[in-house]
Amino acid sequence: YLSLIKLCKVKTYGIEASKESVNICKKNGLNVSEGFVQSADHKLANAPFDAFFILSFLEHLPNPNSILSGIYNNLSDNAVGLIEVPNFDMILQKNLFSEFIADHLFYFTKETLKRTITQNGFDIIESNVIWRDYIISAVVKKRKKLDISHFYKHQMKIKKDIEKYLSRFKNKKVAIWGAGHQALAIISLINLAGKIKYVVDSAIFKQGKYTPATHLAIISPETLNSNPVDAIIIMAASYSDEVVKIIRQKYNKNINIAILRDYGLEVFKR
Repeated sequence: YLSLIKLCKVKTYGIEASKESVNICKKNGLNVSEGFVQSADHKLANAPFDAFFILSFLEHLPNPNSILSGIYNNLSDNAVGLIEVPNFDMILQKNLFSEFIADHLFYFTKETLKRTITQNGFDIIESNVIWRDYIISAVVKKRKKLDISHFYKHQMKIKKDIEKYLSRFKNKKVAIWGAGHQALAIISLINLAGKIKYVVDSAIFKQGKYTPATHLAIISPETLNSNPVDAIIIMAASYSDEVVKIIRQKYNKNINIAILRDYGLEVFKR
């Protein structure tokens, strides 16, 4: 295969586990190194590559997922590949029991090959059954990794908004209303321990407990009267506007209020 690919006037590289086979390849003028892709973090010399071929070989490998992940991590962006394996559907249809041989560790149908390829970072451009239905041939492309950097940027914006709001109240008499999972995550991720007096929540089963990681007391809304604060940040998701009304009507109509929205902190005028 490498000899044929070399005819396409591209720089070719091969990897082979057998030292004897490597020597034969080199004698024939092929650029082949001894080795084996064993894991996702395996590093290949001359990487990254723009294309790769696995031709009737994936079925021999002990861990196709690790090997495909390793290949993925040695490819350039937008790299393509050709993967071919024996067609297990055809073997079943034609009762080819003689095709079950010791060195074939895996048998792929078109569907299981697709699943194996896609779960290891590749998109399938084209898939066909060829050579009298004996081979499944898949042209693949490296899928871009999901960029989640915007999560961090938004987290930093929320942190900045809240810290700016807290700076208005030097005596730290600020509370948070809301002990749901999102509020608890934000309290922890932006490190509000020591900056918030307590956390209010109307759910009785949460009261008398503490926030995870930051260890802030979770108390009942009535504490706003018995142990008042200067400001409150509401983190109650879709209930936030309703909470504003409750605070104004039942507890303190003059308290400073801010709501943590999806886009950032909304500060209410008194």
